[in-house]
Formats: sequence, C-alpha cells, structure tokens
Amino acid sequence: MAWEVFSIIGTIAFALSGAIVAMEEEYDLFGVYLLGVVTAFGGGAIRNLLIGLPVTTLWSQEMMFQIALAAITLFFLVPQRFIKHWNRWGNLFDAIGLAAFAVQGAMYAVKLELPISAVIVAAVLTGSGGGIVRDLLARRKPTVLRDEIYAMWAAGAGLIIGLQFLTGDLFLYMIFICVMTLRILSYMRGWQLPRKKLLVK
Repeated sequence: MAWEVFSIIGTIAFALSGAIVAMEEEYDLFGVYLLGVVTAFGGGAIRNLLIGLPVTTLWSQEMMFQIALAAITLFFLVPQRFIKHWNRWGNLFDAIGLAAFAVQGAMYAVKLELPISAVIVAAVLTGSGGGIVRDLLARRKPTVLRDEIYAMWAAGAGLIIGLQFLTGDLFLYMIFICVMTLRILSYMRGWQLPRKKLLVK
C-alpha cells in the first residue's frame, strides 16, 4: 500500500513542480506538460539505469502518466489570481516530491535486495533526479546544488530504510513526513552544508 501512495504523491508533486517552473519561464502549453512529465519521471528513469533495470520499465506506469497529465491540466486551468505566490507553491511541491520519491526509491532498492550503498543512491536519484533534469531544461542551477540542504535529506532516508531496523508502512510515512519537513525548514531558514570557495588571482 505504501508503494502506491508514495508513487502517487511523488508523481503529482513533481509534475506540478515542473509545471510551475515551466510557467515561471513562460513556456507554452506543450512546454508545461513536457517539463511536468520529465520532472515526475526523470528521477525514476535515472535510478533504473543505474541499478540495471531496463528503460522500458518506465512505460509500465501508464496510470502514473495519466495521473501526472491530469494534475498538470487541473493546475494549468486554475486562475492565476488564486495562486499568488508561485515560488512558495513550487518549493512546497518540490519538498513533497523529494520526500515521497526518496522513500519510494529506497523501498525499490531494498525490494531488489541491493546493498545499503545502492539503497542510498536510489533514494537520492529518485528523489532529486527529476528536479535536476527539470532545472537543467529550464536553464537554472539545479536545486540539489544550491545553498539549502536538499539531497542530504534523501540520502538520510535511504540510509534509515536501508538499515531495516524498523519496517512497516507507518515507519515509512514517518520518514516521508520528516524528510518533507526538513526540506521545507532548509529553504525557510537557509540551512546550508559546509562549503569552500576557491579564490582565483
């Protein structure tokens, strides 16, 4: 049950996140759909390639494609006056998608009985891969490389799930809420990882 829930939540959240970025960049309707779909499924496609699954696995998710297209359509039809703060909506959907797909990616790797390192990588790529593709297509610096902590929360989820100290849907929902909350707090409070700037003379 948890697998389907996280798949649906992540698909809707990232589809809307991509659609919002496309609208901010003033893309046409086709661009809105394209960026929304790429954001929703890009992370899963990258994950599948790295863990050895065929690309055609993506096409078995017909229902998820329909859900993504329906979500984008409904959001596109919402009058702009009802959505005054596009940036906040985009960040919220991005945080929800990151959390849902990080958990889903880790679950996928555990199901395949992959080592914990692969579970962490699957969580990071599934959670942030679609957003990276989205930002690159929109000619933006990928969110995962910005100042706020982003992919580390997905890696943390992968580590916890990969250790398998606790199992069950309730445990997975708790991780989802924690990752989403930490991501939101990251961009609200400007939490950053250590960094070092090289000075070029």
